[in-house]
Amino acid sequence: MATHTLHNDQGETWFITFTCYNWIPLFEITQSYNILYGWLKFIAERYQVQTHAFVLMPNHVHLIHKMPDTEVDLNKIISNGKRFMAYELVKKPTELGKTDILDQLSAACTEKEKAKGQKHKVFEPSFDAKPIYSTAFLHQKLDYIHHNPVSGRWSLCNDFTKYPYSSATFYYSARLHESIPITDYRDFWTDMNHVKPVGF
Repeated sequence: MATHTLHNDQGETWFITFTCYNWIPLFEITQSYNILYGWLKFIAERYQVQTHAFVLMPNHVHLIHKMPDTEVDLNKIISNGKRFMAYELVKKPTELGKTDILDQLSAACTEKEKAKGQKHKVFEPSFDAKPIYSTAFLHQKLDYIHHNPVSGRWSLCNDFTKYPYSSATFYYSARLHESIPITDYRDFWTDMNHVKPVGF
């Protein structure tokens, strides 16, 4: 995952992943799942970045975003989003008195980062962004995102379509998400209209 890779193709669709520092389950520890919702709503309104799919796990996030047909810098959007969420994720442990977590995040900062004013390392510095150019790859990533809560070592629910922190219910039960404006990918991938999501 290259920190300085440019991701600025206009109108492209991206599969994006970013992770909490050292895979610490900060979203779960702080019960701060709504932080992601606020950020996704903000970038939809401010930059017209559309969310096709998402899953918020205890320690990482997967997204499928469609960028607008304007010069919007994906690197800047993700970096600013991580900075905003980091502030909130540090504030919660402070309020809850979870000093052990704060000490761990503080110790992870390098001297150079501390000199710049950074007090806690909340996310891994880089993020992963893969452009989606084919329907097969899009289907694969949709399937991966929606099954993530029940895959591998995860056992966050019995039925992935009912996991509350993902877009699965939107696609599999045709129900709007109460907190995030999800844009149906089939409205843009016209050759996929009327095609049901993988696993339907």
